[in-house]
Amino acid sequence: MTILATEGLTRRFPRVTALDGLTVDVGPGVTGLVGANGAGKSTLIKILLGLLAPSAGRAEVLGMDVTTRGAEIRGAVGYMPEHDCLPPDLSATEFTVHMGQMAGLPRTAARERAADVLRHVGLYEERYRAMGGYSTGMKQRVKLAQALAHDPRLVFLDEPTNGLDPQGRDEMLALIRRIGTEFGISVLVTSHLLGELERICDHVIVIDGGRLLRSSPISDFTQTTRTVVVEVEEGRDALAARLTELGETVTPHGRTLLVDIRTPETFDTLRDAVCDLDLHLVRMEQGRQRIEDVFREPADA
Repeated sequence: MTILATEGLTRRFPRVTALDGLTVDVGPGVTGLVGANGAGKSTLIKILLGLLAPSAGRAEVLGMDVTTRGAEIRGAVGYMPEHDCLPPDLSATEFTVHMGQMAGLPRTAARERAADVLRHVGLYEERYRAMGGYSTGMKQRVKLAQALAHDPRLVFLDEPTNGLDPQGRDEMLALIRRIGTEFGISVLVTSHLLGELERICDHVIVIDGGRLLRSSPISDFTQTTRTVVVEVEEGRDALAARLTELGETVTPHGRTLLVDIRTPETFDTLRDAVCDLDLHLVRMEQGRQRIEDVFREPADA
């Protein structure tokens, strides 16, 4: 089942091509959209919502063409914008009810739905306060709640963890994961914090300069590598020297060492070297690929 699809999607502006022949399919679940500033993420979301016409190519959301059925798409899709857009003198309840009605819900149904989604995002006790007094984290939760108010089949979340402290980010990521698993709503989420997407996504799309770099299940991005990551409290350089003497290939990487796995005995060599030098081992684990590695790959790879 395809939630959204693009084929040769292109959007040109007078001085820049924001999207350049983008072809991609997105299935159900939580999908991450990755790219640097100016990569074309915001332009893509505007086109998918039917708010911006493509220069060439085509796109469909939930089987609907974005150029002819934009209003229907916006009625079936929730959208959490990146920028601050909340009226400060309204309460979360008033705003979420209004957004539900804008999406076509009767007022009674909108009020019931608003109460449900505000409880789900953790704002039930604060729902009648004016939003002008909310913290950044609370405002982000309201924006998420209004995107869910009309029980959409798909939500677009644009940088949902912006401005949040570490605890707030963890709570928001847990909410997003629940949306995709417990609520059965598909999610397209953008973030410049690649580690966040590794934690919550089933699939990741990487674009750069408006072009597709890679579209793969998250498991393909985070496969194990033929290296071991070793971290000790002190004595990193001494450990590197000992391992090199023993014939291992070692690369310093920040506070850690990356050791090539030549044979299964490499693990025994590592353990013995740490013990012989009387070092305190913090961690020793097999390395994994990361989403950010895609941006380091040669263009012709």
